[in-house]
Amino acid sequence: MYDFAYHKPSSVADAVAARSGAEDGTFVAGGMTLVPTLKQRLAQPSDLVDLGGIGELHGITVSGDTVTIGAMTTHGAVAKSAEVQSAIPALAALAGGIGDPQVRNRGTIGGSVANNDPAADYPAACMALGATIKTDKREVPADEFFTGLFETALDEGEMIVSVSFPKPEKAAYQKFINPASRYALVGVFVAKTGGGVKVAVTGAGQDGVFRVPEMESALSSNLSADAIADVAVDADTLNSDIHASAEYRSHLITVMAKRAVAALS
Repeated sequence: MYDFAYHKPSSVADAVAARSGAEDGTFVAGGMTLVPTLKQRLAQPSDLVDLGGIGELHGITVSGDTVTIGAMTTHGAVAKSAEVQSAIPALAALAGGIGDPQVRNRGTIGGSVANNDPAADYPAACMALGATIKTDKREVPADEFFTGLFETALDEGEMIVSVSFPKPEKAAYQKFINPASRYALVGVFVAKTGGGVKVAVTGAGQDGVFRVPEMESALSSNLSADAIADVAVDADTLNSDIHASAEYRSHLITVMAKRAVAALS
């Protein structure tokens, strides 16, 4: 690692002030991506602002049909939450399938959403469920938040405070994992809400998480796995790497989507 100044504020306002006052500072949530990057000397921030001590960023609340999760809430806490299991069981199941116990007990929803890894799970849930990402400055709909590989609508120094998920009528998430990392080679989240059906895919797109309008249209007319059996995402828009070709990922998207529809609850 390179040298850096370390800050551990106790409020959102203090965290934002510490970050804005730094020459080249960055926020630290769970550190699942940032710490390995620092250890490999691939980044050299002047200051690290640790968000772990900010109480208002932790916790889960349910108000009406909305589940709001603080940015520093861990994956493990989401997975074990009785409130999330009751309101959006698919979201709790998704969180329980992230990484391993060590990752689930350190990684946070805010860190994952802000990082927007193209194979991360939460971005698919955010887009399919129509989540709203609240920052220290504003609220951003999920469809407008994720803008590309490791890119989001966050401005420089802007910080995620919480993520709010409307309760769906039905939802399910199915993931074909990389057995080493447990990242998604392909993950598909399907949600039925009062506004229709949404299908979001992670792990496959050249620009990161994306929705599949053709599947959404077919499922809005016929909510069954058979309705999308012949719907395929163009392989030219998908990633090829050492783990899977674009053509294989295209096949997996349809397979995982069918499984998610069959698992809707």
